[in-house]
Amino acid sequence: MYLSGEIKEVQEKQDGTLIVIKTEKPVGTWIREHAVRKLEVKLDDGRLISPEQRRKIYATIADIATWTGYLEEECKEWLKYYFIVCTCEDYISFSDCSVEQARKFITFLLDFAIRQGIWITGNIIDRSDDVEATLWSCIKYRKCCICGRKGELHHVDAIGMGFDRKVADDSQKRKMCLCRKHHTESHTIGQKNFCEKYKVFGVIYTGK
Repeated sequence: MYLSGEIKEVQEKQDGTLIVIKTEKPVGTWIREHAVRKLEVKLDDGRLISPEQRRKIYATIADIATWTGYLEEECKEWLKYYFIVCTCEDYISFSDCSVEQARKFITFLLDFAIRQGIWITGNIIDRSDDVEATLWSCIKYRKCCICGRKGELHHVDAIGMGFDRKVADDSQKRKMCLCRKHHTESHTIGQKNFCEKYKVFGVIYTGK
């Protein structure tokens, strides 16, 4: 069940925050009948989608449309409904959706494009609204976080001399995915300069 409501009271506790919410319709009976004890809360700060977010969305949809062969308008609507199916989010309007929903949609678009090997015009990270999530997707699908080409793991936190990379536990090491060209560049100009140039950073990837 999806509900909207209004926050009436907030109290900070040692083990979390107590929030009193008045829902838009009575649900007490339903909660008791279904023995509901847990819920998920999405906080809306009232900010609307920014022009920069809108630009990122339309540019990425254009790249996906070019790759699929669909018209941009067709591709836009198809991706909106695919977003709903995959995330259970509400229908998104690019004119007045929230900043948070726009951020989720941009992250969704980039994850889809990276997974499918769709060419993103320019630097992938420049399209992102959640850089860490996009870096995670690049590692997951082994695509370069700079250009989108087939990539390989680059350890920002070096494993160290004397360790076998095939058996060493790197689960808590920061890493990113880079193609051979950008991997070589990172070693040539140095990690700090590389990260500053492309606005990237290493993430701890715990997926498979």
